[in-house]
Amino acid sequence: MRPLYENVQDDLEIYLRSTGHISPHVHKSMECVYVSEGTLELGIGQNFYHMQKGDFALIFPDMIHHYQVFDSGKCAAVYLLFAPSLSGSYVQTLHQFCAENPVIRAADLHPDILYAINSLLHHPAKEHVQILHQAFVQIILSRALPMLTLISKNAADDGDIIYQTVTYIAAHFTEEVSLTSMAKDMGYSPFALSRVFSGTFHTNFNRYLNDTRLDYAVNLLEYTQESITDICWKSGFESQRTFNRAFHERFRMTPRDFRSLRSSGS
Repeated sequence: MRPLYENVQDDLEIYLRSTGHISPHVHKSMECVYVSEGTLELGIGQNFYHMQKGDFALIFPDMIHHYQVFDSGKCAAVYLLFAPSLSGSYVQTLHQFCAENPVIRAADLHPDILYAINSLLHHPAKEHVQILHQAFVQIILSRALPMLTLISKNAADDGDIIYQTVTYIAAHFTEEVSLTSMAKDMGYSPFALSRVFSGTFHTNFNRYLNDTRLDYAVNLLEYTQESITDICWKSGFESQRTFNRAFHERFRMTPRDFRSLRSSGS
């Protein structure tokens, strides 16, 4: 079954819903799932993980995953999706690594994780939303990541062209890269890779590459004092003009205005 490319519109989304079959999909957000009732089967790549009530799992960005339910009783789960930019100092870990086994069993789950989930779910903040989202996300990560064995996303590559595409871009987005050079390095034809971007991610190579670079740039704008010119080069853009145009197309503002807005807490 073809994975879907899922775009999360907000920095953070959280849902409590009945569980059911969710087709394979991939997105740039970090996804957490907490089983509140019944059971859930989490599939990542070729692996399945059985989850029971109280279990918690982290699915790292750009990992193809899906869900199935075989339990005939009532099943429900909380799904939390958030942009890696909310993770602060954990952002590179989320981009470069994944969990060898993503599930933390109920008996081992730190109560701070459940507190953060319940706070986000039942008591949405009316003011200073961004700051509180960051705080709860970082509480979850600080308690969950030490419980997991992390491996390079390259090590998790199962040979599938989709995984290879995702990990190649993650490793090379700061470099000068083209569809042709990428295809040559990976041993595929440019046409085959073009079909991955259009058919799987519902975009083209240039937009996917620019989005990856912009995600990295946003993190630098928010969490460092580096100049916008340095951020442009570090993110892989060939010129300040290209960076500004791509940034404005996505965020409808300049990088400077974006930094000012976020620093003011808006």
